[in-house]
Amino acid sequence: MRLDPAGVPFIVGALVLGVIAGAAAAGVAAIPFVVLAAFFVFFFRDPERLPRAGTDEDAVLAPADGRVLVAGQASAEAAPPGEWQQISIFLSPMDVHVNRVPVSGRVTRVSFTRGRFLPAYHHDAAAANERSEIWIDHRGQTVVARQIVGMLARRVVCRLESGAEVRAGDRFGIMKFGSRMDVFVPPTATLAVSVGQTVRGGQTVIAVLH
Repeated sequence: MRLDPAGVPFIVGALVLGVIAGAAAAGVAAIPFVVLAAFFVFFFRDPERLPRAGTDEDAVLAPADGRVLVAGQASAEAAPPGEWQQISIFLSPMDVHVNRVPVSGRVTRVSFTRGRFLPAYHHDAAAANERSEIWIDHRGQTVVARQIVGMLARRVVCRLESGAEVRAGDRFGIMKFGSRMDVFVPPTATLAVSVGQTVRGGQTVIAVLH
């Protein structure tokens, strides 16, 4: 099974603590740390995901696994400057947390904003929480993907840089221990998901650009 590199310190740390606990006391003392290491392996799993055959080149793919919280016109206080439609995806600790590029194109901007640690499903989280934002130009249209930290997930990892050429479905980062992903698309795009729907990163089409 492939694991995201961000999980290695957690897995190794839990196993080392398990060895120390087992050596210092009875072997049973190591069990909680072995269970913790197993959880980290599960959390940082990175399954292969390919866009489904026949997916339109102008399709916007879900950048993360989870449940759709918002699908519609973006709120002015949460969205980047301009007019946008917004799809917000909430990730529970049980979801795959590896993030994927929503649309092919060129990365024009990558930014990080410090902020609060409200629960990721909170209405104000998009504008108030710490977040990483990636702007992608797709044939002259811009799509913005925003990694948002939550109450438990206090770190996002973004491995993209401005100027990079990316393909829809490529891995670009991870959110640790729950969080939220917002995607902003032009108002002319057709949304393909609804609130409450479960999506799969790199496979579910959430919008189509025109």
